[in-house]
Amino acid sequence: MRKISAALSVIATVSLWISGIGLVLMTAITAWQVFGRYVLNDSPSWSEPTSVILMGWFIFLGAAVGVREGYHLGFDILLVSLSETPRKVFMTISDLMVIFFGLGMGWYGWSLAAGTWNDPLPAIGLPTGISYTPLMLGGLMMAIFSMERIALRFSAAAPLVEDEVQQLDTVA
Repeated sequence: MRKISAALSVIATVSLWISGIGLVLMTAITAWQVFGRYVLNDSPSWSEPTSVILMGWFIFLGAAVGVREGYHLGFDILLVSLSETPRKVFMTISDLMVIFFGLGMGWYGWSLAAGTWNDPLPAIGLPTGISYTPLMLGGLMMAIFSMERIALRFSAAAPLVEDEVQQLDTVA
């Protein structure tokens, strides 16, 4: 389990780097678009669709990493007051919901990407389906990361529950 978790940690780190680079690129492209529109009076046609595609990448990959790291919002007041066994049950129910949600995102993202892959985006010439690829990958990563959380929670390999409790205690 530790080897799988280490591999998923690398995937999460790479995803976070891609998200950060995408955010910086989107900011630079948007700044160029504003400069082109108001200073040069000639806005580049490729900047808006490129920014939207980059935004999808950093939002969905970043959200998947947020699921893995436990940074998403939650109603934690009940969890802080519970003993370990009920806490594990409630956290697992939450992770199961995220798995189903992530699998739904992955399935419908794939369906949207496959259905629009042959339609090019006019301004940049890329397939329209590339806009839905981060939805698919982000959803699948959310599901995989939630499965990892459940496996770690119930294995003796890693004290995930204690780490989760410490995170809850710092919030409360």
